[in-house]
Amino acid sequence: MKMPKIAIVTVSDRASAGVYEDLSGPAVFDWLKTAVEPPYEVVRRLIPDGEEMVSSTLAGLCDDEQCDLVLVAGGTGPDLRDQTPEGVARIAEKYLPGFGEAMRRANLAEVPTAILSRQEAVTRGKSLIITLPGKPAAIATSLNAIFAAVPYCLDLIGAARLSTDPLVAPSFRPKPH
Repeated sequence: MKMPKIAIVTVSDRASAGVYEDLSGPAVFDWLKTAVEPPYEVVRRLIPDGEEMVSSTLAGLCDDEQCDLVLVAGGTGPDLRDQTPEGVARIAEKYLPGFGEAMRRANLAEVPTAILSRQEAVTRGKSLIITLPGKPAAIATSLNAIFAAVPYCLDLIGAARLSTDPLVAPSFRPKPH
């Protein structure tokens, strides 16, 4: 059985240029450490904003590195440089709009500007790509809102089997008929 491979991608002009510390990628990593049961491999990327950079990085992680789950933090707002959704659209095969709806709903309970967010989830081959906000608190809120469905989604697309800690992030898999 293949060990799950999870990519964490931070999209930020300033963090990638060293202007400030990347807090988004470590927040995703810390959440995974508490919620996902080992073993799994983590691949990390820190890239600048931009449609082409996002699409080429994600295509490489899915196609070449065969990551099962790709978690992308940042670049999902309405700012001119926020082009993560556009980059994802270039390489997406199937859209899973329920993920974005659930993340926005969960974050809207905490901050009124969550409505500006453009989080989404898509598949590419046997990879599930989920875009997240760039703020660490919103990352945890988003992952808590959706992760129950992630392991089963990975099963359905033929990715490696991922297990979660049921006390932190209980996953739902329907019982076979």
